[in-house]
Amino acid sequence: MKPDWAWTREPWPWILMSGPAAVILAGAATIWLAFASADGLVADDYYKRGLAINQVLAREDNARRLGVRASIEAAQGRLRVTLAGAAPEALFAQLAHATRAGHDVRLRLAPVAAGVYEAELPPLPAGRWSVVLEDPRREWRVVQEGL
Repeated sequence: MKPDWAWTREPWPWILMSGPAAVILAGAATIWLAFASADGLVADDYYKRGLAINQVLAREDNARRLGVRASIEAAQGRLRVTLAGAAPEALFAQLAHATRAGHDVRLRLAPVAAGVYEAELPPLPAGRWSVVLEDPRREWRVVQEGL
């Protein structure tokens, strides 16, 4: 007896099979994306980083206790920081992009007047930046959002 292939000319079997086929294709694409893309947000040493947060917070508390305050200006290719409450021999500024760690910049600012520090500022991509100021001995730090 010869099989009857007349059902292949009907639209309903194809319509009913298209749903599960689409799910299988979407699942395969999702699995491929999961394995092909790196998860950059998860750190291998998350426990050590968590412990380091306490040290960072202690440095910020130390800056508050010492009365260290900063005013930051970025204009004409220069970063200018006016510092009150401390007078280190130099100042370090970490400019951190909110979403792109590859664009982060670390600068050494030299004193130009009492409580005023400056450094040449490289061109920065648009976006939200945070500025972390530290003394050379890493005893305190001041964090400010926006540049």
